Amino acid sequence: MTTSAWDEITETTAAAPYPVTVLPEHPQAEECLNRLGITTNSWLGAVVRYSGGMLIDHGWLRVIGSGAEHLPGILTDINPASGVLHVANDVLGGQFAWIATEKGPTIHYFAPDTLEWEDLEQGYTDWLYAVLSGSLTKFYESLRWPGWAEEVAETRPDQGIHTWPPPSTEEGKDLATVSRKVVPLAELVSFHHG
Repeated sequence: MTTSAWDEITETTAAAPYPVTVLPEHPQAEECLNRLGITTNSWLGAVVRYSGGMLIDHGWLRVIGSGAEHLPGILTDINPASGVLHVANDVLGGQFAWIATEKGPTIHYFAPDTLEWEDLEQGYTDWLYAVLSGSLTKFYESLRWPGWAEEVAETRPDQGIHTWPPPSTEEGKDLATVSRKVVPLAELVSFHHG
């Protein structure tokens, strides 16, 4: 019998305070796991092996697994040897990456409102556990608007919501008053990295 963190992830997902959709694993899930050099004992390994990804809080956050329709796999355009592993996107074009630091790898967030990387000082397991336990509500409090859940639920995992003026400007801080448009997520990420 093999040990896996997937049961623990499944239990945490079932208790999440917002909707979580687990996408079916990709046929190349085992290959992804082997290329990363990790096992399913870790939360990252279990997510990669047993899911194509996860859509959390009406799809606001897209956690990357082995890959699914409209959602890239964790190894797409990523070289794990670089010490940076892209693990999630949000609907506004924010990115989460697992980055090697002197203290060990931690999750970093590239925020669309500051256009800077921020070290969240959490490992992957602690970060995903917090996300599944409800941390997104407070984390994104200043980036949500009335009716956001319905708008976000209508976007595919490879799409994002472009706001104009952008949230990095003074005029774009209140997302209830800006223009919002669904665009390809890759285009939105590229725009923020300008």
